[in-house]
Amino acid sequence: MKKETITILGCGWLGLPLARMLVKEGYSVKGSTTREDKLETLRDAGVEPYLVKLDPEVNGDDIVAFLQSDILIVNIPPARRDDIVEYHIEQFSSLIDALGQSPVRSVLLVSSTSVYPALNREVTEEDSVDPESLAGQALLLVEEMLMQESGFQTTVLRFGGLVGYDRNPAKYLASMAEITHPDQPMNLVHRDDCVKIISEIIRLEQWGEVFNACSPVHPRRKEYYGRAAEIAGLPPIPLATSVESAPFKLVNSDKVTNALHYQFLYPDPAAQP
Repeated sequence: MKKETITILGCGWLGLPLARMLVKEGYSVKGSTTREDKLETLRDAGVEPYLVKLDPEVNGDDIVAFLQSDILIVNIPPARRDDIVEYHIEQFSSLIDALGQSPVRSVLLVSSTSVYPALNREVTEEDSVDPESLAGQALLLVEEMLMQESGFQTTVLRFGGLVGYDRNPAKYLASMAEITHPDQPMNLVHRDDCVKIISEIIRLEQWGEVFNACSPVHPRRKEYYGRAAEIAGLPPIPLATSVESAPFKLVNSDKVTNALHYQFLYPDPAAQP
């Protein structure tokens, strides 16, 4: 049975290793970058490369050919700018218009747990109301835009803070005078888990869903950075003293583990390499 053709919009830190895995699994993969010097990197990975930008209109290499796929994975975070919400909506309005002329029937949106406010409790997929950050507001609005479309089915995947490889906490230790909010729990997920979860959603055809994806262990900030300092052979970092505890959220990922029968490769992000 011939496997689907998959287009990945955004082949960066997460998208490129995802593309490599999907190629290895036998899919035909198209991928985009905003930099010409990365086209050869995509080609070397077995990916059909395209130069594509959303600024905010979709433009670049042959967009029609780029979207000639069964599945589209969208991996573009909101741009850091003053009009972040309006701009992100304009980007996705343009993308949705382009999708209307394409054969794409399944979309996977890489989103973030920033859509949840700090409710000082565990949060599930139903708790995405009134995000505190502008990025979270932008993401929630484009989630809703895609989910409301009838021409294709959208699955939203909300990742916690991405860690692994060069995103190692040891990199930030030198600039940390102290560990702020030391008892605040963290919601993190390793890149290898991100890639595998996306692959499983595609394999099991879990479309029209919203999933959280965070490691089940939520280390406190003092544990996470303290362990990193210990591994790096650095002296312990002082803990900030605060009268009030920082607001927090504990992101629950039971839905994705149950639906995919998934076991996290790195259940404790504090122990990840």
